Amino acid sequence: MSIDALFEKIRSARMPAGKPEYLIAGLGNPGREYAETRHNAGFMAADFLADMLKVKIDRAKFDALCADAVMAQKRVLLMKPQTYMNASGIAVSAAADYYNIPPAHIIVLCDDITQAPGKLRIRRSGSAGGHNGLKSIIGMLDGENFPRIRLGVGEKPSPDYDLAAWVTGKFSETDKKALVSRFEDVYHALELLLVGDFERAMCLYNGG
Repeated sequence: MSIDALFEKIRSARMPAGKPEYLIAGLGNPGREYAETRHNAGFMAADFLADMLKVKIDRAKFDALCADAVMAQKRVLLMKPQTYMNASGIAVSAAADYYNIPPAHIIVLCDDITQAPGKLRIRRSGSAGGHNGLKSIIGMLDGENFPRIRLGVGEKPSPDYDLAAWVTGKFSETDKKALVSRFEDVYHALELLLVGDFERAMCLYNGG
């Protein structure tokens, strides 16, 4: 089956009943001053997903903004934690506990300063790698075994450049364009992750 035929089959299924089976959390910081900063790449990707799925991430619950959606025949909860990046795990764990969503069904979208803008890194699990949002989630879930898609935002211009200033800084137009150009790939990768085809997702979309 071609990749296009697979995606069409995934999208054509009826909406399943019941509670969310998966949680997709885009990480970032709330507030106008942080809009479209490097650390908010996860928020930006989540908003793109919401547009594609014809929903709005605007329901306040679990110290987050949430939306119910259906993707790849699965009921999913889209989330943008409002606890600030370093406490992302509070919102994620609250929703996971409420809906009894296991870590393997929690997919996190976050920025990655070790990759060039627009590069993707899909992993089944792993350490925080210095990312405080992932560190918070790992701590609250008491484990690293949850999937994540890390979105390249570019490394610091020099080793002595302040990290906090870099990740809360705005994208250049070129870097923003490179990042946003991969959001459709993020969407397709998530479709594959939701049906358990990690290998294909990683093969098709890692790097790029």
